[in-house]
Amino acid sequence: MLVFFVMATVSSTAPTPRAADLSYTACYCEENVYMLCKKLAQSGIAACDASDLLVVFISNTNKQIPIWCQKAGSSTEGGLVIWDYHVILIQSKNGAEAIVWDLDATLQFPETFSHYVTMAFRPSFSLSPDFQRLYRVVAGGPFLKYFASDRRHMKTAEGLWKRPPPPYDCICADDGVVHNLEDYLDMSKVIVERKGTSYEELICLERFGAVLNEGSLQDFFAGRSVNERIL
Repeated sequence: MLVFFVMATVSSTAPTPRAADLSYTACYCEENVYMLCKKLAQSGIAACDASDLLVVFISNTNKQIPIWCQKAGSSTEGGLVIWDYHVILIQSKNGAEAIVWDLDATLQFPETFSHYVTMAFRPSFSLSPDFQRLYRVVAGGPFLKYFASDRRHMKTAEGLWKRPPPPYDCICADDGVVHNLEDYLDMSKVIVERKGTSYEELICLERFGAVLNEGSLQDFFAGRSVNERIL
């Protein structure tokens, strides 16, 4: 996989969608982000090949990650939710700071990366090792091509739904795979240091992207622009 730095084709006239107008199903954040990624690429808000979009799966080996400013959280605790995992979409912006699209957040939609990190991740808050977040960063184009979910993780042993599913058909990958969500949620191989290889290259080396820790995530997205595309 080669990494190219070229200008993305993004419409400057496409209106920013409201969260209320987008496809959303509670507790199916991975599918919400999949549909959002497609919508932004098709509408011209993002590059048509989704090359300015990065999907971020947030979890850890304990399946316990704190995120604040969440609609499902209590206002008395700053909207804190301890998720087993969460998924957000980050878009590079031409000559400006990257922005975060999080359909479950109470923040602006979209929100600037730095403000989202400050409010939702609260890096100044000291977390015990059991709750430290890890981030699998996946390029938007490959995600749309290879992600698949038959929603088995949302069914009980008796085959009942834990939460009502989305109204559309299950997402199947272009290569026919019907379920690989667990591959995206695997946080066992963390990139601690780059060792001379760029984050872009690390993310592109694998179909399922690369796992970064908190510091590496912020380092990666600091100052990214739409001219830095991952193909």
